[in-house]
Amino acid sequence: MIRAVLWDFGGVFSTSPFDAFSRYERRNGLPEGFIRKVNTLNPDDNAWARLERGEIDIAAFDAAFEAESRALGHPVPGSVVAGLLFGEIRPAMVEALRRCREHFHVACITNNFGDLGPDVVSAERGAAWRDVLPLFAFVLESSKVGVRKPEPAIYTMACKRLGVEPSEAVYLDDLGINLKPAKALGMTTIKVEDPVVAIRTLEQVTGLTLQ
Repeated sequence: MIRAVLWDFGGVFSTSPFDAFSRYERRNGLPEGFIRKVNTLNPDDNAWARLERGEIDIAAFDAAFEAESRALGHPVPGSVVAGLLFGEIRPAMVEALRRCREHFHVACITNNFGDLGPDVVSAERGAAWRDVLPLFAFVLESSKVGVRKPEPAIYTMACKRLGVEPSEAVYLDDLGINLKPAKALGMTTIKVEDPVVAIRTLEQVTGLTLQ
């Protein structure tokens, strides 16, 4: 029996940052997929991983990511990449969350970092993201708990806080690498590629009308 619905944020409630990465790469003459390539090298200890665990701040990340990307032939400031993560909010997914919270425990598990400030994220875009956060029972932030997806500990941490077993939870994420450990723990997982399809799948799992 499902008792909880857990959600990633970026790429689920907002448009995919990978689309923003691609637009930046095209505008700046970078190879397609370059930013993602930088993030996949040394994935447990690179600049991105250390930022999401709260081990470095945005200024240190800015320099560290630029050094990593420069080593691959194309220097990109880390602050620019961080700003690309904040896509437009998807109203249909927010409505699905509102309806789910009437029947289930709801929480967010996100790999994130501290406040980036107006130089990186526009006030309007940042406010839109912050408007969604109060709808969750809590937001489990990697930078605050020192653990990040796909480490299994962050999923079990969320379930314990909600008082549910992993087998009683659904988890939505746009990245398969983050869904695998959740599924291994016993969660029902939904990959968010097309948000309309994801919401329909969530309707089937929960038995709710979410649109």
